[in-house]
Amino acid sequence: MVDVKFEAVPEFRKELEKLSKKYRSLNNDFENFQKVLTKTLPKHTSGTFEISGLGANVKTPIYKVKNFRSRDFRGKGCRSGFRIIYAHIQDSEKIIFIEIYHKSNKSNHVVERIKKYFEEI
Repeated sequence: MVDVKFEAVPEFRKELEKLSKKYRSLNNDFENFQKVLTKTLPKHTSGTFEISGLGANVKTPIYKVKNFRSRDFRGKGCRSGFRIIYAHIQDSEKIIFIEIYHKSNKSNHVVERIKKYFEEI
């Protein structure tokens, strides 16, 4: 097991807070997700894919979690629910959460936000 540090961009914290008002188990589910990440790194959980096409200046690996398990969506299938976007800073074993959204409210991640924090000029 790897000692992982977790951080989040301000927009992520606001999104998590807003979603947790509607989905009561989200905060606990997110804490469980962090524990799973701690146990699985340097590999990533199943249903997690590296995002490509962010441009040559984004050198940090950015991942999208499609199989985020939430008790609020029990019985609705493994691909329903939330998507989480995060960066994995491998040399310091740091995870920076970038975005969380409900699949039915948004079809894809915000590339501009990823570039805002991770584009190297």
